[in-house]
Amino acid sequence: MTNNYELYKVFYWAAKTGSLSQAAKALYITQPSVSHAIKQLEDSFGITLFYRTSRGVSLTQEGSLLYSYVEQSQIFIALAEEKMAALKNLDSGELRIGGSDSLFKHFLLPYLEEYHRKYPGIRLHLNHGTTPEVITFLKEGRIDLGVVRLPIVDPQLEVRESIQLQDCFVAGERYAELRDKTLSLPELMEYPVILFSRNSRARMTITELFQSYGHKLKPEIEVGSVDLLIEFARRGLGISYVTREFVSQELDNGSLFEIKLDVDIPPSHLGTMTMRNMPLTSAATRFLEMV
Repeated sequence: MTNNYELYKVFYWAAKTGSLSQAAKALYITQPSVSHAIKQLEDSFGITLFYRTSRGVSLTQEGSLLYSYVEQSQIFIALAEEKMAALKNLDSGELRIGGSDSLFKHFLLPYLEEYHRKYPGIRLHLNHGTTPEVITFLKEGRIDLGVVRLPIVDPQLEVRESIQLQDCFVAGERYAELRDKTLSLPELMEYPVILFSRNSRARMTITELFQSYGHKLKPEIEVGSVDLLIEFARRGLGISYVTREFVSQELDNGSLFEIKLDVDIPPSHLGTMTMRNMPLTSAATRFLEMV
């Protein structure tokens, strides 16, 4: 028996064309090389695969049986090569991204729209979660890349910094008396504060900021989405902690205004993360180049 794939390829073309010279031409090798390869294959099986005719070569009964199997393998290999070319050229495939609802809506959506327009054959799979959940998705192989708030310190991850964001407290018309005031942290805590209920990076950041000044921030209301943070503040249910860039429209039209504080809220950064030393698909690589 032989594990030399090249011998089977020579056998396939000789059988397909019925000619040693045509097989040599198809494979860009010499006719003696074709004859030698076939002899090697026949010797390995101990049977004759071809017999010569006036027009070239024909398969023996045993050769026909072998050809029926080899032909199938050639078809699958050709299909595989076509599939690999399609994946490389982004004609097909999938892109799996992890991130929060707010980042998908307010940051990633324009990039996803452009990507889908350029590569409509790529299927998009979006996995929603907090930063810790997205990290888990990535390590479990459920996504190709994650988009999260930084910092992320993990030796298993490759992190690329993207844009800077600024979080702030916002309120609606019900708290209009605060529009031109600057509040201290204790004064802010006298009002109902609305925070994201899950273990998000933004929630941890503001909690740590209050703790650094000796205060424990306890929200009056907790909600499960950034859209609800914005809507609750707009309807006057309290003062919400949101990302300024995500409420630019509401700040511009006056349905929300920013609460000024006597301390600075440090900016945060967005970044993309992938598994270190793990090759990326062509689809994921191209998306990272766009973001």
